[in-house]
Amino acid sequence: MSTDTGGLIRALAAAGHTVAVAESLTGGALASALIATAGASAVVRGGVVAYDTELKATVLGVDRDLLDREGPVHAEVACQMAVGVRRTLATAAGPASIGVATTGVAGPASQGGRAPGTVFVAVSSDAGLLVREAAFGGDRSSIRWATVDLALEMLGNSVR
Repeated sequence: MSTDTGGLIRALAAAGHTVAVAESLTGGALASALIATAGASAVVRGGVVAYDTELKATVLGVDRDLLDREGPVHAEVACQMAVGVRRTLATAAGPASIGVATTGVAGPASQGGRAPGTVFVAVSSDAGLLVREAAFGGDRSSIRWATVDLALEMLGNSVR
């Protein structure tokens, strides 16, 4: 991991943000990276690992027609996951102020016509929605950790 998660958690806390994470490809690694830092409980609401495509619709509210048409590895799916997890992990204080989502193909085989290493990360906040596509090389583990790094970088950019 190349991101200073301690600094990221401190910056999020100082800005009064709360974070909710929706993960597919990363399988909980992003939430784990965030909560490994002391002070994370002031910021991180929690995470949803929606590895199964059906859960993206039923738990996170991703449009079923979109999933049927494009599959789970798509920019708009990542966006809807990031928006949906903010609501899903709402508390009495309201929805999380930032939602982060990861989806992609870790391989070794292609999925829905998408090559291994194809990744989408989205960040949703009141300031807007940002999504990035990446093409990472390497094995499953390398692709997953590169995706965590990208998500942390994007999250950090959202508080600058």
